[in-house]
Amino acid sequence: MVKLDRVFHPAVVDDRTPEQQLIDAIAYEGINPPSSVTLDGKIHRFRSDASKAKNGWYIAYSDGRPAGHFGCWRRQIDVSWRAEGGPSMTPAEEIAHAKRMAEMRAIRDAELARQREVVAEVVEQIWSELPEAPADHPYLQRKGVKPHGSKVTSDGKLVVPLFDVDGGISSLQYIEGDGGKRYHPGGEVKGKFWMVGKPSDGVVYLAEGFATAATIHEVTGRPCVIAYSASNLVDVAGLLVGMYGNRITIVADNDKGHVGLRAAEQAIAKHGGRYVIPPTLGDANDYVQAGKDLNALLTPSVDNGWLIPADDFASQPAPIAWLVKGWLQAMALIMVHGPSGGGKTFLVLDWCLRMAAGMTEWHGVKVKPGPVVYLAGEGHHGLRKRVAAWKVKHQAGKLAMWLSRDGLNLNTVDGLAKTQSSIKALNVRPSLIVVDTLHRFLSGDENSAQDAKTMLDACAQLQSEFSCSVLLVHHTGVNEDAQGRARGSSAWRGALDIEVSVVPAKGDGPIGIVQRKSKDSEMVDPVYAELVDVPIPGWLDEDGEQVTGAVLCEAQAPLAPVKETPAQKHRKTAERAWWASGAEVRAGAPYISRAGLKAFLAEEMGWAPGTLAQHLKPSAEPGKFLRDLLDGGFFATHEHGWVISDPIRASALMLSRGSGN
Repeated sequence: MVKLDRVFHPAVVDDRTPEQQLIDAIAYEGINPPSSVTLDGKIHRFRSDASKAKNGWYIAYSDGRPAGHFGCWRRQIDVSWRAEGGPSMTPAEEIAHAKRMAEMRAIRDAELARQREVVAEVVEQIWSELPEAPADHPYLQRKGVKPHGSKVTSDGKLVVPLFDVDGGISSLQYIEGDGGKRYHPGGEVKGKFWMVGKPSDGVVYLAEGFATAATIHEVTGRPCVIAYSASNLVDVAGLLVGMYGNRITIVADNDKGHVGLRAAEQAIAKHGGRYVIPPTLGDANDYVQAGKDLNALLTPSVDNGWLIPADDFASQPAPIAWLVKGWLQAMALIMVHGPSGGGKTFLVLDWCLRMAAGMTEWHGVKVKPGPVVYLAGEGHHGLRKRVAAWKVKHQAGKLAMWLSRDGLNLNTVDGLAKTQSSIKALNVRPSLIVVDTLHRFLSGDENSAQDAKTMLDACAQLQSEFSCSVLLVHHTGVNEDAQGRARGSSAWRGALDIEVSVVPAKGDGPIGIVQRKSKDSEMVDPVYAELVDVPIPGWLDEDGEQVTGAVLCEAQAPLAPVKETPAQKHRKTAERAWWASGAEVRAGAPYISRAGLKAFLAEEMGWAPGTLAQHLKPSAEPGKFLRDLLDGGFFATHEHGWVISDPIRASALMLSRGSGN
């Protein structure tokens, strides 16, 4: 039963009676309404379509604010309804209304259960009287499968049953010769199934449709359960795991919307087991009819060399292959991220163009030349200018690099297939495929772990097919504390071999290029770059002015700030205290009394009495503050305080005092 999450409220409030409002609401949902209704809190049934069966129903009451439910058993419609008009309900009336609605739902559920019992009896009778389906049934011939106990109606429809876990039949599915399907009206479908073959020790398969299950059983000889739809996989998998444990393997359909894949993933995450999905669009039956080896897909070879002895594993060195040493690993998944406008595309372009131009060095490290495919989802006008400016700056010749005209949904069957076929048409194996930006090539939500997985799977297929690296260009989050990581699901970072942040320039400083992760090697130190405007010969704007493009060039690392020592801080504090206490002079030098220094530290610096006592101990046993000043020769004891004895600072202070500064 599909329960619609809304209460029906007509768009216009008028003087219609509650009864007429209910009739209009039923009609609004596309259900043929009864000519009259009774609001008596009882369930009423009516003919909702051209069939003779009374599949329509409603239940409503009239006291207080009239309300109720209505729907259609056949079409699985269930809508809550409340009449418009009249005064607002008081809290007590709202409570009473909620209670009434709960009572009506219970009545509706009881009626639904009763109806399903009736339907179960009807379909059991129908099933028992139907003849076995012939092997030459049009649907069976089209799918290339045997009947496996399916039956046939007098008008030629193939019939397959839906059973519950106790072996009771609940509904039937009728299949036309052309593949059209419908369930027997009113029967329970959720959590119901049928098994092709008989269970025994070993794997039990679970598929969506009858033809798919029959194909799997015929190819493997193993039993295969029919869930009848992707939406039913999770419930049926739970029942089967309870009966057969983790021997369950779900064979999901490879459909365009990844509905089967997501349902299988949910079922496995919730109940355990494993799943398999055909690598091409379609189901297991389509896979077999295309001449593929389904048995090999479903049953991995025992002798596949997957497990090897540790001694053999460690006997030969396996040095890392690099495209840009330390930064771009060969056959790896890499991500470069940074805030919008921070320079991440300039960095990635610099890497790509050096590889494509045959250059062998970047920031003092080795570059391995190779072809590049750049999937550009945005900013093509600016990208054209950047490539042209880079070629001018580096006096580059022909580039072994190709760019896409626009973006696509790479994590869909169609998008991945288009990308694969387009690259194959080049007759060149790329060393690197760039996806810029991830957001422009992702169908779904970057925060969703499931959507991230489909994109990561697509990248893995590209890596495997072309033996190359894939580099994702992505954005960081908005918050300040999110600038060092990519935005979205944590699944992105977990899958990466190398992760790089581009830190925007601050003021006149350089752009920072910082490695955040390197799974197979030691992380390298940050490097720095700057953008340089390069005039592009022959490029003039509409006013005839020279067009320039920015190119990323090496820059010096920013100077580290000099950290002030405690002694230096204490000297500055002493000078401020001298000025604050009247800038006295004794013996020709700046003088500050103990009382003056103590007052400044308490009033201006906020030192507590205990801190003052600790730091301003008598000079025979000075605290740290006085010790730093005395031992460094900045202070000398004089009268009831100290003079600033450092000749340079003393002279500077006296000159400032004399000039009035």
